Amino acid sequence: FDSLPPAHYKETMNTILVWMQQSETKLSMPQVAIAEYEIMEQRLREFKALQSSLQEQQKGLTYLSTTVEDLSKKAPAEVSQSYRSEVEVVLGRWKKLSAQLAEHCQKLEERLTKLQRFQNDTRTLKKWMAEVDVFLKEEWPALGDSEALEKQLEQC
Repeated sequence: FDSLPPAHYKETMNTILVWMQQSETKLSMPQVAIAEYEIMEQRLREFKALQSSLQEQQKGLTYLSTTVEDLSKKAPAEVSQSYRSEVEVVLGRWKKLSAQLAEHCQKLEERLTKLQRFQNDTRTLKKWMAEVDVFLKEEWPALGDSEALEKQLEQC
């Protein structure tokens, strides 16, 4: 019995595997171009929540690694290797998932910044176009009124 992990090990392993599967599914959703700031912010909040959840699950992963290390001291080599391989696969998936999540957050933050800048520039441009439209619809000064013509030339 010393060569078998405790029941909590299997429970923790199953919990982490289910969590990773759900997270991988969320991250594998196709990334679509979104031009709505609120939707992009919501998606970023979801990714940040997933990152928090990842940190919470880290305790279980540490427990698995520690348990396998303790087990390898007591168990026969083949049993020990079997559990080590299992944990190594989980650790590999974990690192990949963690990297993907960080990358998604970074890209989304960059896109949010660009979109915010674009929206600000668009508002400025629309305001300027409205002012130009008002200017173009003004009456032209009479040809003999050189002072009014000079003023309008400065405005142009």
